[in-house]
Amino acid sequence: MPMPDDLSPLKAKPFDEAVRKLEELMTQSGRAFLFGAGCSKCAGLPLTAELTSKVLANTSLDDNTKEILTALQTHFIGATDPNIEDYLSELVDFIAIAERRRVRGATKKEMDLAGRHYDARALSAAAEQIKSAIADAIDQPVSIETHWNFIKAVHRPVRPGKSLDNQRVDYLVLNYDTLIEDALALEKVPFADGLEGGVTAWWNAETFSRDGVIARVLKLHGSINWLEFPEDLLPRRVPKTINGTALSSGRIVIWPAATKYRETQRNPYAQLASHARQVLRPANGSQRVLAVCGYRFGDSHINIELDRALRESAGRFTIVAFSDANLEGTLKQWHEDKAVREQVLIYGRRGFWHADTAEVSSTDLPWWKFENITRLLGGER
Repeated sequence: MPMPDDLSPLKAKPFDEAVRKLEELMTQSGRAFLFGAGCSKCAGLPLTAELTSKVLANTSLDDNTKEILTALQTHFIGATDPNIEDYLSELVDFIAIAERRRVRGATKKEMDLAGRHYDARALSAAAEQIKSAIADAIDQPVSIETHWNFIKAVHRPVRPGKSLDNQRVDYLVLNYDTLIEDALALEKVPFADGLEGGVTAWWNAETFSRDGVIARVLKLHGSINWLEFPEDLLPRRVPKTINGTALSSGRIVIWPAATKYRETQRNPYAQLASHARQVLRPANGSQRVLAVCGYRFGDSHINIELDRALRESAGRFTIVAFSDANLEGTLKQWHEDKAVREQVLIYGRRGFWHADTAEVSSTDLPWWKFENITRLLGGER
């Protein structure tokens, strides 16, 4: 087990003041978290680039799927760090075109890829194999200690006399894994993830509104243990230990970033998206703090939703962004925009930026790592 990072740079001025601001925000009501792939790395799960390599090397892919993936990769020559979600998004776009042609009775129903022709059925079969390969890469033994400690820190007082009991916390999760749900259950925190039942469960969005729910988990990109059946578009949670002819037709409910927003007219994404927008838009007289962990702001649709929420909140919505980069991209745009810069705190690898504050460090500041965010929320200094 690697040695924990040295947090002493965060005790020195001016960064100790940034940590104090973090503590103040995390003791408020109206807390929410947005989790990206970086949060799962410490549990032993792959980052997006590693996931891409694992899926491309998966021996269960048939020749048809391998050929399609090879062709899709050529579409991204020159792109910056293309990944399996890009390829799957492209494939789903092709499926939609081929299916539309079929429904409309077009003479040419197939799509051309690298000189070969594929109909919607062949493309769909490839997409399902790719999703299964993604699930195989993620459904592995994990170390849940950090996530469990994170849940303990979030759902108990940060300092004596400041009770957080019964204040609901919302988790907006972009990952396909189940680490947050598992950690909440281990800590005995009453939570809702939209499914009713136990290890095997069915979709029931009413669970999000029930009394006594202390945490809500919104899996905006689906989950590796959700299946969709032909007669029912709402997901069910089905463990791998259950087999049966009826289950063989189930499709894994995960969608890459660029395509699932087209799916929001269908459940469960319509319901999940609606709940997420409500989280990002606190009611008059209330505040919301969204801590963004392990997310590189690479999903334009998520970024647009966050940007709209900042501008429509009349100052009631604050983003705390932990970034392994520095001031760039979306975060740079927000920091330089006088309309929203007061609402965005950026804890970067080499600095801290908020409103008129810009504190730059010559050495790495470890607060961007999920395991160190956990330690800070737990009161370690």
